[in-house]
Amino acid sequence: MKDFQPKILVFCCDWCAGAAADMAGVERVAIAPNFVVLRVPCAAQIDPEHILAAFGNGADGVMIASCHPTDCHHVAGAHRAQARLALTKVLLRQFGLEPDRLSVQHIEATEGRKYAQAVNDFIQKIKEFGKIPIK
Repeated sequence: MKDFQPKILVFCCDWCAGAAADMAGVERVAIAPNFVVLRVPCAAQIDPEHILAAFGNGADGVMIASCHPTDCHHVAGAHRAQARLALTKVLLRQFGLEPDRLSVQHIEATEGRKYAQAVNDFIQKIKEFGKIPIK
């Protein structure tokens, strides 16, 4: 499994985490290359169906990077995303997957280094889990 390179999908809230991703690039912070970013206007718009579809289409892990719950530009978006995340983790467990293959990180626009560290840590965690057993 040492050669295993996981496929990671990162849903980024456009307001905060997306800006932090841009900041990480501007600051030239090193991030492992095996992830794809999908920017969304608000993390609350990420439906459990989207997450399950990502796993069904080959993602080994999904990370949701959103605003802090107390600083959401859509007021309660981060709270709604958190509730959907809990539901989706139950579904993952029912499908025989580790619930920690799904992660949520609250990241402000100015936290480029935190964004990079969160992505790198998540990639490492997924490497430890190994390839997703679903085809």
